[in-house]
Amino acid sequence: MTQLEFVTLIQQTLVIILQIVSPILIVCVLVGLSISIFQSITQIQESTLTVVPKIIAGLITIIILMPWILDVFMNFVNELFARMAGMG
Repeated sequence: MTQLEFVTLIQQTLVIILQIVSPILIVCVLVGLSISIFQSITQIQESTLTVVPKIIAGLITIIILMPWILDVFMNFVNELFARMAGMG
């Protein structure tokens, strides 16, 4: 494996990670923003009010997107193994 192939593999891995994680982060940020707006309107400053809903929203998003996440990950792993088989 040349240095260029290795760098390309690392770049593809980082892109796959961003594709998988970004929907979960977007949902958590939107939930956090809406809770922050709610807290500033009602002036309730409870720290657990911000953390628990974000965790729940993140877990629900992971559960809903799990088939897509597994599909993206399995396609990447299959492509990686096909490349490795071609090298040997």
